Amino acid sequence: MATALLAAGSAASLAAGPPTATVNTTGLAVTDDTVTVGQLHSATGTMAISETGSIQAEQLAIEQINEAGGILGRKIKIIVEDGASDWPTFAEKAKKLLVNDKVAAVFGCWTSASRKAVLPVFEKENGMLYYPTFYEGLEQSKNVIYTGQEATQQIIAGLDWMAKQKKAKTFYLIGSDYIWPRTSNKIARKHIENVLKGEVVGEEYYALGHTQFGSLINKIKLKKPDVIYAIVVGGSNVSFYKQLKAAGITGDKATLLTISVTEDEALGIGGENLVGFYSAMKYFQSLDNPNNKKFVEAFKKKYGDKAVIGDVTQAAYLGPWLWKLTVEKAGSFDIDKVAAASAGVEFKEAPEGYVRIHDSNHHLWSKLRIGQWSTDGQAKVLYESELIEPNPFPKGYQ
Repeated sequence: MATALLAAGSAASLAAGPPTATVNTTGLAVTDDTVTVGQLHSATGTMAISETGSIQAEQLAIEQINEAGGILGRKIKIIVEDGASDWPTFAEKAKKLLVNDKVAAVFGCWTSASRKAVLPVFEKENGMLYYPTFYEGLEQSKNVIYTGQEATQQIIAGLDWMAKQKKAKTFYLIGSDYIWPRTSNKIARKHIENVLKGEVVGEEYYALGHTQFGSLINKIKLKKPDVIYAIVVGGSNVSFYKQLKAAGITGDKATLLTISVTEDEALGIGGENLVGFYSAMKYFQSLDNPNNKKFVEAFKKKYGDKAVIGDVTQAAYLGPWLWKLTVEKAGSFDIDKVAAASAGVEFKEAPEGYVRIHDSNHHLWSKLRIGQWSTDGQAKVLYESELIEPNPFPKGYQ
């Protein structure tokens, strides 16, 4: 796919920034008035249903940053690449962005499979990736800032809520067949069995893009779990939830908790097929705070009144802002200096509320929220935790 070069933002004049020689000592794509970044998501393929929101949110953030004067006196340009829901393509495009285009940062990936594919490239070529998706944890890199939540902030905290509120003891684990759902369910199983003293009565995985869930639904009906724990991703969600409803497994008759359905997926699934089910996320579009109201208004103004905003979309929006704050703290675009300066960077205007990069592990302090889905494809927030310190390597879960 041809590379699209997008010069985001207004044409307003910039205040003079520091000399390029002092803020770019490693040959990155930085001039006296521009800095070039990469954007690497799936605009096509089965993951496009989930990643389109991330693309939109990152471009909105960059446009807003440019309108506010850019970074160190420089406007941001974006080179957009399509990973096309194919992990080797992600690795190929990441290498192009870092080696050929010499971008100063990349905002991208969604699945853990795509992140794992590009991670060796970022570490070898010393690039910086801002990764927006909730994920399984068990990873930490100097070259990645993780703006979504890791397992202790989503999986474990969500299961604790479900066990307390629903007195749940039996769980049926379902996932798409790749690293994130499998590792997440491994963590979930350990927590269910060892901490909650519950029982996993079934565990099933299906290929990305899978659409026939009749056999699985029959197994669920047979086992009658207290909780269906679902980590189905991408376009498969549409078939899964429509078939659940058709089979009579609905929110008024069964308890389902998912960590993979946000408003972006709900738009494709249809709220009528989700109503009454629960998602464990750090962000919902319905959050009632001044930061979020401003963000939702700006997002809809740019992308239309029918646009929706999910957890990963909001986490993607954080990436360019955290990069801006970190570069300004470092006084440099150099990757090593940005990595070192990341510790403790705060973003007080985040739509989800206050967030901060951890002092050592490059993840964010954030809150868990439990939302229950309504017919309009929005979620009512039933629970909000305190800020949870990120712990990507929880003892006893590896």
